[in-house]
Amino acid sequence: MSKTTAYLTADVIAVAERDGVPHVLLIERRKPPFAHAWALPGGHLDGDELPVDAARRELAEETGVVVDKLDLVGVYAAPGRDPRGRYVTWAYLAHLDHMPTPEAGDDAAAARWVRLDQLDLDGVAFDHAHLIADALHTEHAHTSAAL
Repeated sequence: MSKTTAYLTADVIAVAERDGVPHVLLIERRKPPFAHAWALPGGHLDGDELPVDAARRELAEETGVVVDKLDLVGVYAAPGRDPRGRYVTWAYLAHLDHMPTPEAGDDAAAARWVRLDQLDLDGVAFDHAHLIADALHTEHAHTSAAL
C-alpha cells in the first residue's frame, strides 16, 4: 500500500444579510485549479497553526475581512475533493452582523458578496457548494434552537 500525504486547509463560509437577503462572501481564484472560478476564502495551515487560526488568517489575507467568532461546520476529507491530491479541510461559519467591503488579496483575484438566492452552486470551485449548504443548515439549526 502506498502512502499518501494529506494536506491540511481551512475554509470560511462568511454570511451576512443586506435588506434581509442573505449573502455569502466568495473569492475569485487567481491560480489553478479552478482559476477564475468562485470559491470560499481559505487555504493551507502554516506550521503548527491551529485550523481556526488558519481560517481567520486566510479570510483576512484573501478578503480583508477580520472576524473573531468562527463556528466549526465540519471536517471534510473525502478523497477526490481536490484535484491536486488528498486535502482535508476544516470549514468554519462566520455570521457577520454587517457586510464589510471585501478587498481581494493573496490568492484572490477578486472578492465579493453574492446573494445566496443568485449563487450558481454548479459554478463554485471544489466541493465548496457542499460546505456552503452544510453551513447554512448548521446556521438554521442554531437559529431554530435559540428560538
